[in-house]
Amino acid sequence: MNSTRRPVKTALKTKAVRSNVVRPQPIAVVPVPAPAPAREPVSAQAADFLPGPIPVPDVRQEGQYVYGIIQSREPLTFGRIGIGGTGEMVYVVNHGDIAAVVSRTPVFIFDPTRENALAHEHVIETVMKNHTIIPMSFGTVFRTDDDIREVLRSIYPSVKDVLKQMAGKVEFGLKVTWDRDRIIDELQREHEEIHRFHQEITRKHLQSTYFARMQLGRMVDKAMEERSAAYVREIYEMLREICVASRDNKPIGDKMIMNAAFLLEREREAEFDAAVNRVARKFGERLNFKYTGPWPPYNFVNIRLKLEPSSTA
Repeated sequence: MNSTRRPVKTALKTKAVRSNVVRPQPIAVVPVPAPAPAREPVSAQAADFLPGPIPVPDVRQEGQYVYGIIQSREPLTFGRIGIGGTGEMVYVVNHGDIAAVVSRTPVFIFDPTRENALAHEHVIETVMKNHTIIPMSFGTVFRTDDDIREVLRSIYPSVKDVLKQMAGKVEFGLKVTWDRDRIIDELQREHEEIHRFHQEITRKHLQSTYFARMQLGRMVDKAMEERSAAYVREIYEMLREICVASRDNKPIGDKMIMNAAFLLEREREAEFDAAVNRVARKFGERLNFKYTGPWPPYNFVNIRLKLEPSSTA
């Protein structure tokens, strides 16, 4: 399974690397409810958890880098693909029927470099081939296996609930951008009020050109917002029936109109792929689509670690 969508027909484009892999955050398992476009929200009781004191980083001591949590009673291994470029074995630390996916590492703060982010992501993708994984934030390091087991014990009910909900599900990302200048040109031709006002400014060379153009700019901005919202609603409408849930994230930059995550059953991946292609064909060159996945449910499950310095450190 690759993290990048295979090349698709029509206007659909792919992106090679997930841009927001590195998201270190302050442990709670927090399922994020889906917004309105989702067919069914993902809901579970969140359980806040503050682990015992975790010592401050010490590069002289060996620790365990944690990638995520899976359901397993078995002592599994996933190959020498651990973060840090040293070829450390990735294995699991079990607590009952759940397990943390880890590799050995010195206890220190990992820099969120591209190399480290890709290594973190590669481990998660490898585990995803055969397991549902709740991903841990980049850079999560514990001192000992016992520390990890204590965390798993403390959050066990919430983890079991989330693993049950996320079983057999994967996340896909969809970013939609447009050429603002092209859309503005279309509005000046097709929007009756804007077209008439623009012609009046051009024809009469109004003395109050500055204020007239300010007014035109406000009219264009309003029309752009309305068109963007209409496009996004239409895209959601064409995809929502295939998904379990969706999440609308904040667009990045002034060209992006949609930055969404979709949660769906793994068995419906081909169906979703075909639906995104249909959307891309419908909008043609007006919109540009970047489609990535499958990913673990980054946008639908959130594991936070709240660390405290050790009193003995």
